[in-house]
Amino acid sequence: MPDYARLLDPEIRAFIAKTDRLYDPDTATRPLAEQRRAYDRLCAAFRRPYPDAVTATDAPLGGVPCRHYHPDKARPGATILYFHGGGYVLGGLDSHDDICAELSALTGRALIAVDYRLAPEHLHPAERDDALAALDALLARGGDRVVLAGDSAGGTLAALAAAARPSPRIDGQVLIYPALGTEYSIGPAPLHAEAPMLTSADMAFYEGIRFGGGPGPDTAWPLRADRFTGLPPTVIFTAECDPLAGDGPAYAARITGAGGRAQSIEEPGLVHGYLRARHMSARAGASFAAIAAAIAALADAGEVAKRPDDGAR
Repeated sequence: MPDYARLLDPEIRAFIAKTDRLYDPDTATRPLAEQRRAYDRLCAAFRRPYPDAVTATDAPLGGVPCRHYHPDKARPGATILYFHGGGYVLGGLDSHDDICAELSALTGRALIAVDYRLAPEHLHPAERDDALAALDALLARGGDRVVLAGDSAGGTLAALAAAARPSPRIDGQVLIYPALGTEYSIGPAPLHAEAPMLTSADMAFYEGIRFGGGPGPDTAWPLRADRFTGLPPTVIFTAECDPLAGDGPAYAARITGAGGRAQSIEEPGLVHGYLRARHMSARAGASFAAIAAAIAALADAGEVAKRPDDGAR
């Protein structure tokens, strides 16, 4: 068992303690309605005001409810399409509202948060279908370029969408502690199988809900794809103390092995869900800034790539 008293600094331990008071580690075993109420309380307790430079409006995209964030001085280039975490069971437009507003402000980009359908009311592939419907509608606008992003389950959906739509107008994907399909629930236990904030048992529980029982198809997991060619430039952020920590390096290796560009960054001393700790932990805050910078860099690179070569005119 890792020594979390040594690995986690006082700020992250305070974040975990606050989270556990609002959403204790046994909540996942309780009725779904109770879980959702607890998660809503958790999100509200950590919510921050919007940056002054950002406003938001709700409007569907591809028939899927979405929230559109608009920075006052939006930079040209890609729109960020963001998928929230929550184990495919929890969350929505409000759960990650402040996170999305701050990413829009930091990147200077328009951002669209996707309110995909949740299990068990809507089993897989409903969540993937909604992600693709929103992406297809955005790409259908013609001139719009896209950077895909998401945390946890949302990172899974971003990666599935990138694989399903190999469009030259997708400038990249940024995945934040994503679940990509390593065998954490049936293979050898990962080092951080009993980590604070998320355990391997939690992952197996939410998988069961997502698929209505059973393991689910390989097509639900980016790491189990038949090919890894044609994927956009990829940056993955993982937390050291997380059973999913191995997914990022494995996915990056598959992409680079197929001739693509990918980087996996492990954040030392952080835990699953650390985006909510960005204003109470220096480590989490620095990683959040790095995530925003990675998104902006991919969008900037795509904007440059689409311009005609001045020397060729």
